Amino acid sequence: MRVTKHQRQHRITKLLEVRAVGSQTQLVDLLAAEGIEATQTTVSRDMEELGAVKVRLPGGDTAYALPELPTQQVAPVDHLRRVLGEWAVEVTNSGNLVVLRTPPGCAHVVGSALDRSGLDGLLGTVAGDDTVLAVVAEAHGGQRVADHLATLAGLRVTRQRSEDIDAPAGGDTTGDRKG
Repeated sequence: MRVTKHQRQHRITKLLEVRAVGSQTQLVDLLAAEGIEATQTTVSRDMEELGAVKVRLPGGDTAYALPELPTQQVAPVDHLRRVLGEWAVEVTNSGNLVVLRTPPGCAHVVGSALDRSGLDGLLGTVAGDDTVLAVVAEAHGGQRVADHLATLAGLRVTRQRSEDIDAPAGGDTTGDRKG
């Protein structure tokens, strides 16, 4: 089967993560076993682009390994504390969602720091211009994570009060609006 370069390199990465691959020929064979056609020359180029290096395994054998990507490295908690202290101006939550506000143009910095934090329960983030939405596993609870992040940032969590929620137009709070 013909695959794109990115698909092939992704598959190579996955193979190197789960197996000790000692040669490019072995890697060509593993790809072929999955129905992916590749020559040794192509695999050699892929390995170079991926930054694969030979490492010595316990027992003396060698195998290819990929260096950790910066996005896969877990940043120390002090890094997250510095980033939040510098850029987070408000932290709030709703259910398992945590919203962090930043100055305009700074949300990506906070989102990236959160993504690399290794924070328990954090499933992922979405960063806009001045807002980061962090999705938290339900078992961990958005309020608990929001409290933790606010503490790291030196802030208090902004709580939504019921009187802050706008009532429907015309003062009708029953939900039965009459035409």
